[in-house]
Amino acid sequence: MLREACAASGVDWAACLVHDLGDGLRVTAPAGTRKAALVHPLVPELALRLRTYNRGASPLTRIRVRIALHAGDVHVAPDGTVAGGPLEVLARLLDAPPARTALAGAPPTVPASLLLSGHFYDETVRHGHLGLFPEDFRKVGFTVKEHTGEAWLQLPGWQLPVRAAASPADAVPRPAGAPEEPAGPDPAGSKMVNKASGHGVVYATQHGTQHIRIDRKH
Repeated sequence: MLREACAASGVDWAACLVHDLGDGLRVTAPAGTRKAALVHPLVPELALRLRTYNRGASPLTRIRVRIALHAGDVHVAPDGTVAGGPLEVLARLLDAPPARTALAGAPPTVPASLLLSGHFYDETVRHGHLGLFPEDFRKVGFTVKEHTGEAWLQLPGWQLPVRAAASPADAVPRPAGAPEEPAGPDPAGSKMVNKASGHGVVYATQHGTQHIRIDRKH
C-alpha cells in the first residue's frame, strides 16, 4: 500500500531506501524529492488504501499507522545503511504522545495519524501547496526521552477538535451573560521546532515503540 501511494504521488519507490523495522517501515526518500509530495498526495493515498483494506479485514487484522515526517541531511553508506541526527528526531516524532492519543481517540474508520516536524511543516504546509491546508493541522508539544519540541498533527480524513484559546489574546469575546463553554479534552496533547534541510524521510509504523541506535565512528 505504501509503495502504491508513493507511485501515485510521483515518489520513486525504487530509489528510496526502505528499512523494515519489524512493526513498521522507515523510508528515506532520495535527494530532490518534493517534500510537499510526501504529505500530499502520499498520505491521503495511503490512508485511502488502508481504509479500503480495513473495510474487508477482520478486527484482528485491521491496520492503523502513525506516520512521522522530517527532513535533514543523513549519511548513506555503500550498503544502504542510513545514519544521522534526523533519524533520531524522526523516532521521537513517531513516539510522540499527541499522535498516539489522537489516533486512539479517533473513530475506527480513521486509519492513520500524521505528525510533521516544524521544519517539514514550514517548507510544505505553511506555503499552501496544492492539497495542503494549514487549518487541517494543529501545533502540539511533546517530550519523548530527552527530546522536547513542537510538531504539527493531522488525522487524514478527520477534522481534529478545535482547541480552546491558548491565551487571553487568542480568546474570542463572549457575549455578556453567555455561559462559559467548558474546554473539551485535547486528544492531541499540547507542543518541536527542528531545523534541517535536504534529504526527506518518511517513517510509518503499525504499532509499538521504535528505538533507533546510531553508532558513530570517530
